[in-house]
Amino acid sequence: MWYLYGTIVFVHVVSAVLSIGPLFLLMPIIKRLRNVESPIEDAYLSIIRVVIRIVMHAGHVLVVSGALLLLTGPWSWFTSWIVATFAVLLLSGFFLSTGFTKVLKKFHLPGSNKNEILAKLNQTSWIYIGLMLVMLWLMVQKPILW
Repeated sequence: MWYLYGTIVFVHVVSAVLSIGPLFLLMPIIKRLRNVESPIEDAYLSIIRVVIRIVMHAGHVLVVSGALLLLTGPWSWFTSWIVATFAVLLLSGFFLSTGFTKVLKKFHLPGSNKNEILAKLNQTSWIYIGLMLVMLWLMVQKPILW
């Protein structure tokens, strides 16, 4: 049974890396997107959408593997660090679904300010990375919060 638990831990760690790591690719892409022409702009936006999709699906694997670890592991669902992780998870899920998608949809709207949208996209990326790092800290450190 321990080999199964170890496999789930491995899947959980890889999905955690995939739910954070690709977001760091967005920073140079956003920076380059400020000074490009329209055809190249669409290519960069496609890359951003792919990165967000990878992060989103890795997050799904992260949640499922985390639930499996809770079901087979020694912790209760009401342990303080687990409850805090769920709270950050819900916040980051909401943030990912609304923050990136709404910002990207505004990009080609008439009268939209491209630099303002890119600044918002950059800010959204850093906030999401921060949320994921808090969640990673909770999962690794397992602090007793209450």
